[in-house]
Amino acid sequence: MSVVWTILSFIIIFSVLVVVHEFGHFIVAKTNGIHVKEFGVGMGPKLVGVSKNGTDYVLRALPFGGACVFDEEDPFDDEEDEAKKEENPLKDDEKSYGGKFSDAPLAGRIATVLAGPVFNVLLGFLLAFIIVGTCGEYDCTIGKLMEGMPAEKAGMQEGDRILSINGEKVYLFSEISLHALADRTDNWEVKYERNGEVHVVNVTLQEMDGGKYLGVLSGDKVNCRNIKIFEYSWYEVRYWFVATFKSFGMLFTGRLTKDDVAGPVGMAHVIGETINETKQYGVLTVIINLVDIAMLLSVNLAIMNLLPFPALDGGRLVFLIAELILRRKVPRKFEAIVTLVGFGTLMLLMVLVLVNDVSRFFRK
Repeated sequence: MSVVWTILSFIIIFSVLVVVHEFGHFIVAKTNGIHVKEFGVGMGPKLVGVSKNGTDYVLRALPFGGACVFDEEDPFDDEEDEAKKEENPLKDDEKSYGGKFSDAPLAGRIATVLAGPVFNVLLGFLLAFIIVGTCGEYDCTIGKLMEGMPAEKAGMQEGDRILSINGEKVYLFSEISLHALADRTDNWEVKYERNGEVHVVNVTLQEMDGGKYLGVLSGDKVNCRNIKIFEYSWYEVRYWFVATFKSFGMLFTGRLTKDDVAGPVGMAHVIGETINETKQYGVLTVIINLVDIAMLLSVNLAIMNLLPFPALDGGRLVFLIAELILRRKVPRKFEAIVTLVGFGTLMLLMVLVLVNDVSRFFRK
C-alpha cells in the first residue's frame, strides 16, 4: 500500500510543478498574442486530449515533464522573407505578427520564456506560506550553547542572534548547518547581535562525527501566524535558492558525487521514505512534509530551467539576449541545430541519472 501512496504522491507533486511551469509560459504567451499549439503534461504516448481555440490540451503516459508548444515557423524554410522584415526586431507592431512566437515583440518573447520559472518561484512562495503559517520557523537566535564548542569559547551567549557568516547574511537557523556543510573553510567570521549591539567573532568549527559544528542549538520557533508569514515565507524560498547554488558548487568541485544527484526515481524514493518516516505522526505531518518537498522541487525546477543550456528556458533566453544586444535575430537554423543537440544531450543525461537512480538500490 505504501508503494501506491508513494507513486500517487509523486505523480501529484510532479504534475502540479509541471502544470504550473507550463501554465506560466501559456498565460504570458496568450497575453502577448502568441499562438500555443499544444499544452501538454507528461511525456510519451498521448493518453487523452482535447482541442479548444486552436490549442491541443494533452495528457501523456509518463508523468515526467511537459510542454507548451508555440506556433513557430520551420527553421529550415527559406529565410529570405524573414530577413527582409527584420530591419528592427525590437519594434512592437501592435500585435500584427499573426501569432507566431518568432514574430512577437522581443519583450513579449522574453517574458514568455521567463514566465515558467517565475511561476515555479511563486508556487514555492505559496507552499512556503502553508509550511510557515502552519509550523512557524526558527530564526538565527541561539537557544542553547553546547559546552566546550567553538561558539561558547568565542564568548557567544544564549539569546544572541546570528546575522551573517563570512559576510553572507543568514535568516534561518537551518542556514547555519547549510554553511557548515557547504563552505570550504572551517574558519568563520560570525557577526551577531546582542541587546541591539552588533559583535563580530572569528571561530574555527569543530569536526565531530564526520561533520563540522559551531556548537549552537536553536531557540523557540517564531510565530508566523501574522504579518511575519510573508517575511519568513520569503526566507524559506531564499534558503532553497542558496542551498541549490551551494549544491552546484559542491558538485562541480567534487564534494558531491553522482549519487547525490536524483532524477524522478530518486525523487520518488525520497517521497516514499518521507511518507514512511512521518506517517506515525499523522496525516497532517505527512502532508506538511510533502509540501516541503514540493517547495524544494519547485524552486529547483525554476533554477534548473534558467541554466543557459540549449533546450532549457535559459538556453532560449541566451538567444533572446543575443538578439537584444545585436538588434537582430539569431539565424533560426543555427538556433534550431543548437537546441536539437542540447535536447539530445539533456535526454542522455536524464537516462544516465535514471540508470544511476535504479542501480543505487542494488548497491545498497
